[in-house]
Amino acid sequence: MDISNGQKALATRADLKRLGIIVSNSTLLRWEARGRFPRRVRLAGTSVAWLLNELEQWLAERAVERDTWHYADAS
Repeated sequence: MDISNGQKALATRADLKRLGIIVSNSTLLRWEARGRFPRRVRLAGTSVAWLLNELEQWLAERAVERDTWHYADAS
C-alpha cells in the first residue's frame, strides 16, 4: 500500500500481530533468511519494520496457496 505522497507504508511488529502474523522473532528471521517472508527494513538501532505492500502480497500468496494445498485427506 502506498501513502498518497508516494512513500511506502511501514508495518511494525505490532502491525504484524494485527494482521494475524503471530510468530516469534526467531521464526521471522529464519523465514526471511530462507526467502519465505518479506525482509525487514532497519530503521535505527534495533527498530525494524516491513513494507506493508510486501506483507499484503505475502498474505495474498498464502491465500492462493491455501486453495491449492491439501493438508489432510478429506475422506
